[in-house]
Amino acid sequence: MPGTLSPDSAVSAPAPTPPSAPSGSVRRRAVLALVGVILVGLNLRIGITSASALFHELQHALGYGAFIASLLPTIPTLCFAVAGLAANALIRRLGVENTLVLALVLLSGGLALRGIPSTAALLVGTVIAMSGLAICNISMPVLVRQDHAHRTSFVTGMYTVMMTVGSTSAATFSVPLGHALGSPSAGLAAWSGAAIVGLLGLVPLALSSRGIRASIPGGGAPAERHGVLASLKSRKAVLITIVFSAQGFLAYAAMSWFAYILSDSGMDAAQSGVIFGISQFVSLFAGMFFLTLGSRNGARPWALAIPAASMALGMLLLLVAPVGTALISAVLLGLGLGVFPPILAIISQSGSTAAETTALSTAAQSIGYLFSALGPLSIGLLHGLTGSWVLPLSVAVVVSLLLLATGFRLGTIHRGHGPRVVIASHEAKRESPLHDGGKQD
Repeated sequence: MPGTLSPDSAVSAPAPTPPSAPSGSVRRRAVLALVGVILVGLNLRIGITSASALFHELQHALGYGAFIASLLPTIPTLCFAVAGLAANALIRRLGVENTLVLALVLLSGGLALRGIPSTAALLVGTVIAMSGLAICNISMPVLVRQDHAHRTSFVTGMYTVMMTVGSTSAATFSVPLGHALGSPSAGLAAWSGAAIVGLLGLVPLALSSRGIRASIPGGGAPAERHGVLASLKSRKAVLITIVFSAQGFLAYAAMSWFAYILSDSGMDAAQSGVIFGISQFVSLFAGMFFLTLGSRNGARPWALAIPAASMALGMLLLLVAPVGTALISAVLLGLGLGVFPPILAIISQSGSTAAETTALSTAAQSIGYLFSALGPLSIGLLHGLTGSWVLPLSVAVVVSLLLLATGFRLGTIHRGHGPRVVIASHEAKRESPLHDGGKQD
């Protein structure tokens, strides 16, 4: 794939190779890691878009006011910012596989708790589930870097495809599911089944990592430490954080309020859920397209700028004629959401070791999601204060323009895989949590 590091371009390390795990174990681990990527990716947005599609009905059923209505869509990003800070230490202590198992336990339990028809259960369950997702968000680029360093774009594309499949399914079917089960709360809790499947699928990977650790001398040694704040000293790292922050602001504002705006403008709740699902469906193909486009150095700036421009146009149409141009807005917003895979690929390709990638991922995503929390919160509060969607959507357009400018700049300075890493088959374990990550040659 263009823009990825092939075995032919890898540089051999001059130093002797440390003792490695058996090659069969490494291959088995790579397969299990790929399964883990698919299953975790499927769950990355289900807990968010399932609730977004049901917010209108949940408010009527549970009777909470405007403050809770604005707080609920903000909880995911706040959890991503705060709980995500723990991911760096957890990965260092437990390894990325066991960290992901813990994250999916939290996700499964939190989603199930939301099935209790009360505002308190909805809030507490959302906090628990989104804390699990926060850890997944930080861990995924690390898992990709560790086990698939030579094909980060392909594997990142695979798990973002699964993420979009999950989010589209949840957005489209949550309302009918809630009707079939008799309450919107039950419709939310039903999605815990997908998280349980993901948890069961990750257990073999976690067990496999213990076996490999036991077969390698020094495999139980603590992983390399790399400061989270130290990872933000470069201009590129700052740009990554700004771009991630801006895209998160827009993505969560859109995921939280798009269907609500349509319903508030007179569209039937089920129909608005379908339109919302279309935006998620479009983002599936948009993400793959922009990821492929961004794998070429010369086109990478446009892979970040085009979705930003699409998001701005979609917000403008939603402002001018929300119902009349709903389908066009959905397509444009879906194209805008396609900026997520390229920025994830850039994170996975940055840093000279797995520890540096972990630190950068933690810093960029924690700070980014803290800013992202302002998206759904500010949209909701500004609408509540003004009684109109004009000011909230105008703010979204301004943030889209910020994303356009910074994304284009980031695309011009990021080149390919960044540091060249050793990826010879007998050294594949260098990118596993059992060692300190691949060394820069």
